[in-house]
Parts: sequence; structure tokens; C-alpha cells
Amino acid sequence: MNQFINQFRKLSFILIVVLLPALAFAEQVPSNDQVVENIEPISCPAFLQHKMRKLNSKQHLDICKEFQGKTFLLVNTASNCGFTPQFKALEALYQQYKEQGLVVLGFPSDNFFQEEDEEKNTAKVCFINYGVTFPMLATIEVRGDDAHPIFAHLGEHTAAPYWNFYKYLVSSDGKSIQRFSSKVEPQASELITAIEAQL
Repeated sequence: MNQFINQFRKLSFILIVVLLPALAFAEQVPSNDQVVENIEPISCPAFLQHKMRKLNSKQHLDICKEFQGKTFLLVNTASNCGFTPQFKALEALYQQYKEQGLVVLGFPSDNFFQEEDEEKNTAKVCFINYGVTFPMLATIEVRGDDAHPIFAHLGEHTAAPYWNFYKYLVSSDGKSIQRFSSKVEPQASELITAIEAQL
């Protein structure tokens, strides 16, 4: 009987020595559920949750999937406008701040009758004439009853564009929307200051 008790005590001691460190370690390591709960979801404005066709392409761009957590500069563009040379400055702005989280999105529109009839010609102006590398989407309406939902939202919360090359700076969570007219150059200090404040 004493021998059995001694063996039981030895076995109990071994179990305690082996299991206690493992249990202590397990308490320090959060479960998968705990880890997921502590991760903040990356934001994307609800009004930008659209999948849109790229300019002169069959491919589509899922804006939030591709750019969630980014700061957006949305621009309604045209190929035959006095402000069309702003493409070059917009591209320079994009190159300057894209690593810090700025995304420039171009939305060609013929609302002011200064866009090419065919997308291939719009694409030539953007990509060949001005070397644009930031995303350009297919031609849309940007004001009026037929405005795309993105620009309908922008118009509701600020005002619809009065002309080509209006610029809308949207914070990563969509709570801040700032509107800049065509006359505000992409390198203007007021726009640069606003962008840097969001990044």
C-alpha cells in the first residue's frame, strides 16, 4: 500500500512539473478569437464601396478592396479642357504622396462637353500625352440626376463640380470631404496643406 502511495506521489509531482509551465504559457498567449477582436478593421468610406470599370479596359477596380485605409483625391477630368494640363501636376502629386497613403482617382466625364466620344481617345490623352499612372475609371456622369453614386454623395455633402478638374479630398474614413475648384492647381499650397493634414 505504501509503495502504491509513493508511486502516486511521484507521478503527481511529475505531472505538476510538466504541466504547470505549459498552462502558464497558454494563459499568456491569446486565442485566435482574442487576436481578431483586438485588430482594428481597416476603414473605407461606404460611398466608395464600388467596383468600377477601368478606362478603356474590360478590367474592373474594386475601390475599397484595393485602397482601403487610404486618403483619396477624386477628380472629374476631361480631355479637351483648358485645365487638362493639370493631369501632369496630378501625376506629380500622386508620385509625391502615394507612399504616404494618397490615392488619386480620375473620373472622365462629358458633363461639360469636353470629353472624347471614344474611351480609347480619352485613354490616349491620359496615358500617352500626360503619362498618367494613377487609376483612371471609365467615363461617368458627375452631376445631375444621372450622377454616379460617388459624385452624388460628394455633391450632397459639398457641392457638385461646376466644371472639369474639381478635386475632392476624402479622408480614409470618409468623414472629411474637402472640395477644391478647377482653378486650384494640384500643387497649390492650400491643397498640399490639406493633403498632408490627412496623411
